[in-house]
Amino acid sequence: MESPAPEWATTEPDWAGPPRDVVILGSTGSIGTQALDIIKRNPGRFRVAALAAGGANPDLLARQAAEFGPAAVAVASPAAAADLQAALRHFFDRTTRGAPTPSPLTPSRPTPPEVLAGPDAICDVAGWPADVILNGVTGAAGLRATLAALDAGRVLALANKESLIVGGPLVTSRAKPGQIVPVDSEHSTIAQCLRAGRRREVRRLVLTASGGPFRGWSRDALAGVTPEQALAHPTWKMGPLVTANSATLVNKGLEVIEAHLLFGFGLDRIDVVVHPQSIVHSMVEFADGATIVQASPPDMRLPISLALAWPDRVPDAAPGLDWSAAAAWTFEPLDDAAFPAVALAREVAAAVYNAANEACVEAFLAGQISFTRIVDTVARIVSEHDAARAPVTSVADVLAVDDWARRRARELNA
Repeated sequence: MESPAPEWATTEPDWAGPPRDVVILGSTGSIGTQALDIIKRNPGRFRVAALAAGGANPDLLARQAAEFGPAAVAVASPAAAADLQAALRHFFDRTTRGAPTPSPLTPSRPTPPEVLAGPDAICDVAGWPADVILNGVTGAAGLRATLAALDAGRVLALANKESLIVGGPLVTSRAKPGQIVPVDSEHSTIAQCLRAGRRREVRRLVLTASGGPFRGWSRDALAGVTPEQALAHPTWKMGPLVTANSATLVNKGLEVIEAHLLFGFGLDRIDVVVHPQSIVHSMVEFADGATIVQASPPDMRLPISLALAWPDRVPDAAPGLDWSAAAAWTFEPLDDAAFPAVALAREVAAAVYNAANEACVEAFLAGQISFTRIVDTVARIVSEHDAARAPVTSVADVLAVDDWARRRARELNA
């Protein structure tokens, strides 16, 4: 017979509420497809209210609409609207073999969704009636969608760190307490670990980094890195921008800024340590010397599911660790000489840092500049930026700074 649960144990019943309506921005990307996998396996907990994507893969977007039955589908590219409409006609034509059939996700045959297209389309569905908006858009393009979701009062499951970083106070000032739930594995981990104590008891946050594919390389060796090498991450499967950022450790610099904005701790209280196994996803050290960690295999479905269901957990969202097998976890300091991106991030205007980096990564992947030129060029552009000349107090200001940094990067990389 089981003994009574102690006072600190959770005694609340399992999920018994209605399904949460979810809007997924970037549904055809890595984060979006994994989120839909979670929803598919948990039809009693979630349902899809709307989908949005850039428009590069209209067939996949139409297939998702047929399977999950959203009320609306948005594409940012007007040119993609015709292809999307044609794909939707195929999937929703009941005379074709590909017609959607009833399922736990769509108990009755779904009707074709409303189609929105153009630069404002993703923002429109970001404010769609829903419980949770998952922003999985890549890069700074997600800023307006982030603001639209917050202004509409939706819970924002934020995978698009760039929108928070470039928006800064514009984003944080619009967010109500608890309205932003992080999806990045590191920040999801910190949010979980912070439950272990009071804010005043926190000494520091510690982000972990895999070290990327070039951990242990000297700066001289890094000069010859090819795009193919940079896109071969040893642990995570991600899009090209995020993968390249992980190789330069710019991604970790962005995450330091993100942690500062999300949790309100000073940059001097946010550290980075290299952990190649990617099992411990970050840590919180408390004033008494205790460090709380969260450990799990590197699988983004865990932080995605937690963001969709926050503060609850989704059973079997991802496989757990095999504690019966011998394993070793190692931690080592970051090599700032070979990878200066994290140190640079602590000193810069975040919008300039992010925009210049995105433009430089594009140039590197196109074979125009060397791997080490990415951060070197970002550092030069940051040094040229005069924050006093361009105070950031509105979305227009943010976009102006973003545009200047990208244009300057293209000039230097030409």
